[in-house]
Amino acid sequence: MPKQLPIITHPNDILRKKSLELDIKNINTPTIQTLLKDMEETMKKKDGAGLAAPQIAKNIRIIVVNHNEKTIFLINPKITRKSWARETEEEGCLSVLNEKGEIIYAPVERHKKVSCIYIDEKGQNKKISAEKILARILQHEIDHLDGILFIDRIKPGKIK
Repeated sequence: MPKQLPIITHPNDILRKKSLELDIKNINTPTIQTLLKDMEETMKKKDGAGLAAPQIAKNIRIIVVNHNEKTIFLINPKITRKSWARETEEEGCLSVLNEKGEIIYAPVERHKKVSCIYIDEKGQNKKISAEKILARILQHEIDHLDGILFIDRIKPGKIK
């Protein structure tokens, strides 16, 4: 039975570390398969659009994304293409809260479209092309794997 994991919050140092690639021979281990299901459960219970392993104190390159009521598991994701066109939309993060424990939202400029290669939960090589909200989520979550928070990408004075 999947369980909800505690989410760490800024300014925890783990959120600022570059995550390590997962050895693909470990994908089908019970530990990683359980972690994937627990991350999915945590994302859904917290009503998140995505969740990166550093947010649950794991320094490995895994993200889960909720897209059209379906979970996409991305292991060792790498953005391979970015559109020149960019757009600014509001973002929030389960790991970036105000003094009251509420999610902070702010406008962030991101690429409109991205392509990404990754390994899925079954160990298969995959490619995804995304635009609009899915492109934004992928960029946000992959930033987590590189120790970057969305607040690092906002213009001064724009936090709500």
